[in-house]
Amino acid sequence: MTPKEKAEELVDKYKEHIIETDDYFINSGAKECALIAVDQILNLCWGNNKVGIKYWQDVKKEIKKL
Repeated sequence: MTPKEKAEELVDKYKEHIIETDDYFINSGAKECALIAVDQILNLCWGNNKVGIKYWQDVKKEIKKL
């Protein structure tokens, strides 16, 4: 799965759990939740896991573009 596909998947999953009637707030809230999740994942990546770190940094960039 590409970073862009993962970003879209994460944001879509969070959209399902946000109770709001305004699409702007649903999208921005879902993006914030997805960014928090990615930050937590990045905090767990350490050592020689450069591929994993790069992937999740790219996912974070793609979330911000959505």
